[in-house]
Amino acid sequence: MAKKNDVTVEEKLRSLYDLQLVDSRIDEIRNVRGELPLEVEDLEDEVAGLNRRLEKLDADIEVIDNDIKNKKNQIEESKTTIKKYSEQQKNVRNNREFNALSKEVEFQELEIELSEKHINEYKAKIEQKKEVIAQTKEKLAEREAHLKHKKSELDEILKETEKEEQALLDKSKEYEKNIEDRLVTAYKRIRTNVKNGLAVVPVERGASGGSFFTIPPQVIMEIAGRKKIITDEHSGRILVDEELAKEEQEKMESMFKKF
Repeated sequence: MAKKNDVTVEEKLRSLYDLQLVDSRIDEIRNVRGELPLEVEDLEDEVAGLNRRLEKLDADIEVIDNDIKNKKNQIEESKTTIKKYSEQQKNVRNNREFNALSKEVEFQELEIELSEKHINEYKAKIEQKKEVIAQTKEKLAEREAHLKHKKSELDEILKETEKEEQALLDKSKEYEKNIEDRLVTAYKRIRTNVKNGLAVVPVERGASGGSFFTIPPQVIMEIAGRKKIITDEHSGRILVDEELAKEEQEKMESMFKKF
C-alpha cells in the first residue's frame, strides 16, 4: 500500500469526498434521532426530581406525625397532672395552697388547649401535604408514561440505525487513515465551522455546492484537472469536480446498501 504522501491529488480528493459522504450519512442518522436523547434525559431528570419530592413530602409527614404524638403525650401528662393537683386540693390546709393548686390546674388546662390547637394545625398541614402528594403522583405517572414512550421511540430508532452507524464510524476512521493528517485536520475544522457539516463539496452549475457564489471558469478547469486541492474562497470548503463526485456517490451508495 502506498504511503499517504505518495498518493496522487486525485486519490486524495476521492478519499476526502468519500470521507465526507460517510460522515454526512452519519449526520443523517443522528438527525433522525434529533432531540430524542436529550428529551429522554430531561424526562429522566424530571422523574427523578418528582420522586425526590415525594420522598421529602413523606418525610415531612412523618415528622409532623411525630409532633402530633408528642403533643398527645403532653396532653396525657397534663391530664395526669390535673388529676394529681385536684386530689391534692381535697387535702389542703388553707386557701393559699388551694389557690396555688388551682393556678397549676389552670396552667395545665391551657397547655392542653394549646397542644390541641397545635395538633389541629399539624393535621391541616398533613392534609395539605397529602394533596400535594396526590398532585405530584399524578404528574409523576404522566411523566413516567411519557418517558416510557420516548424511550421506546429512541430504542426503536437505535435498533434500526445502531449497526449502520457503527459500521460507518469504522469506515470513517478507515478513510481518515488514508489521508494526510494535515488534510484531516483541515477537513474537520471546516466541518465544524459550516452549518451543514459539508467540508468537501462538488462544483454545481459553476458554483460550489450549496453556494450562490460563481467560481471563475479558470478555477473550474483547475478543479476538473484534479492536480491540486482547491478551496472555495467564500466558504473555505474543499472543492471537487462534478464527475468525480458522481462516481464516488454511486460507489458509496452501493456500500451503504450493504449496511
